[in-house]
Amino acid sequence: MSRSTAIAASIQTNPAFVRQIMMKLRKAKLISSVTGHAKPILAKLPERITLLDIYKAVEGDKPLLHLDTHTNPECGVGVNIQFALHDYYQEIQEAAEKRMKEINLQDIIDSYYQKAKGFDKI
Repeated sequence: MSRSTAIAASIQTNPAFVRQIMMKLRKAKLISSVTGHAKPILAKLPERITLLDIYKAVEGDKPLLHLDTHTNPECGVGVNIQFALHDYYQEIQEAAEKRMKEINLQDIIDSYYQKAKGFDKI
């Protein structure tokens, strides 16, 4: 069983999706691997990879919240609510990205192991 297949089975998704995510992380130089060998490694120390780095690698410039681009142009409420929400969505995006810059992969790893300790007792 390939590593992407094993990961996909664990998170209940398609192996192609896992490979696509890995490709994006490799393109962003967050992981390195050799084509045909399913043993990727971090390209940087985990404390030098921020949550924002990972988010941008996977999602690109896609915002966390998005306006509805399929609003009926004849609906005054639908059109104007999009304009009203725009600035708030931008404010939320900026705050989230600021916080994501402060969280690094090592923080997440440490938190994971801290939380996993509790499962040893179950």
